[in-house]
Amino acid sequence: MKIPASTTHGLDITTIVDGDIAEVIALWQRCGSTREWNNPAADIALARRESNSTVLVGRDKGAVVASVLVGHDGHRGWVYYVTVDPDQRFKGHGRTIMSAAEDWLRARGIEKLQLMVRGDNAKVHAFYKSLGYYDQERVTFAKWLDGREPTP
Repeated sequence: MKIPASTTHGLDITTIVDGDIAEVIALWQRCGSTREWNNPAADIALARRESNSTVLVGRDKGAVVASVLVGHDGHRGWVYYVTVDPDQRFKGHGRTIMSAAEDWLRARGIEKLQLMVRGDNAKVHAFYKSLGYYDQERVTFAKWLDGREPTP
C-alpha cells in the first residue's frame, strides 16, 4: 500500500517491507517505545503475518521518520508503536501517521479505533486529545499467558 505524499503533508506512507525492519526498530527504540518484555522484531513479524494488521511507515525524503503498528480484532481497531523521530517532531508527522492508520482501518470496515497510553504520559494524552480521541475511563486488565509476573 502506498499513499501519495501529496495527501500526507510531505510524508510518503507505505506498508513496511523487509528492508525497513531494522530502521523501524531503531526508530521505536529512539522514541522509547520498546519495552524489555516485548520483542519488536517479533511484534513486526506477527503484524505482517495476518491480514488484520500491518506496520505503516512514513518517510520524509527517503528517511523513516514515523511509524505505526495498526490492526483490528474484527470489531475494534488498535494502534501500537506510534512513533515520530524525535528530530522530526512538531511537523504534523504524528497526525499524518495516525490518519494513515485510521484510513487503513476504515478501508477494512472498522469503525472505532482504541489505543492505550500510560497514565503518567501527559504529553501523549494531549496529542491524542488534539486528534479527537477521548478517555473512555476504562480499566485495562492484563495477564501473561506464559505465567510470567505482571509488567507495568
